[in-house]
Amino acid sequence: MRRLILIAAAVLLTSAAPAYRITTIATGLDHPWSIAFLPNGDQLVTERNGKLRLISGGKLVAQPITGVPSVYNEGQGGLFDVVLHPQFPSNHLLYLTYAAGTAQSNATRVFRARLDGMALAAGQEIVRVQPGKATAAHFGGRMAFLPDGTFVLTTGEGFDYREEAQKLSSELGKTLRLNDDGSVPKDNPFIGKPGADPKLYSWGHRNPQGLAYDAVAHRLYEEEHGPMGGDEINVLTPAANYGWPRACYGVNYDGTPVSPNKRVAGMVDGITVWVPSIAPSGLAVYRGRMFPEWAGDLLVGALKAEQVQRVHVDAAGKVLGRTREFPEIAERVRDVRVAPDGAIWVTTDADDGRVLRVAR
Repeated sequence: MRRLILIAAAVLLTSAAPAYRITTIATGLDHPWSIAFLPNGDQLVTERNGKLRLISGGKLVAQPITGVPSVYNEGQGGLFDVVLHPQFPSNHLLYLTYAAGTAQSNATRVFRARLDGMALAAGQEIVRVQPGKATAAHFGGRMAFLPDGTFVLTTGEGFDYREEAQKLSSELGKTLRLNDDGSVPKDNPFIGKPGADPKLYSWGHRNPQGLAYDAVAHRLYEEEHGPMGGDEINVLTPAANYGWPRACYGVNYDGTPVSPNKRVAGMVDGITVWVPSIAPSGLAVYRGRMFPEWAGDLLVGALKAEQVQRVHVDAAGKVLGRTREFPEIAERVRDVRVAPDGAIWVTTDADDGRVLRVAR
């Protein structure tokens, strides 16, 4: 079992960031959740209320893209991630993650479609997380492709259903691994295990709202919310159990313990943990030209702490410290992405949300 490298928020370092400029690209968005970069230099942005927007030539197009599925826009539910297929330049396929269903039974889903101008064509739901839940919280909803063409999806445990995270028969509180059409890969880690869902990749998660693959270091990073304390970043490996709710550094919102254990034998520790919580959402590995000294570091958005943090990671994957970056951004940060040119894009979580570009 790996030991925790960094726990206390008191070790937050002073930034030595190079000069940069922050440009506001778009305003007036409803809780913008995610960004994807199109090959022609345009961007796609999701709004939690169910709209998919296009930024073209640095300006937000007034009309949303059509063909988006209906979402369950209650509580934390809505439209979440937008991710391009690895062969998007030739097949124009994209993926949306979103909450759907009713107050009595809702779940995270994945929708695949072809982008055709300002419309989505041939769209279909390809994944529906099971079981449905009767809460409008903890959906997870991040997605990332792996080098073999499969993708991983994060799912929350539904808040009131925390014990589902420790049940291999449930898809709540897990990461799932799927083929690009939503089918189950034949080499998934729980294939053939009695009582286990074949989609499962890892388990013991609370509400994972960050997921990023580092193609250089060959690591899949996952980031999740703790309750009052215990936010964490994990390196995901197949079939590993990350502990929730049997191991936790936080406490319940009423101050009672979640668990008597911070660590449990056989369960994997985070590589960094925040106490108190910053409410992390959005995770990117920096591999770009504009801030080359940050190569391999992680960029984390923080909702509660209203900031962007950089997690310093060495070549071996050890966390060396954390730094607040771009202090001018003092808003709830929902997503952080690295553009092909090395610029860092940020979305702010508000009724009048913004899309920002940070560049040298």
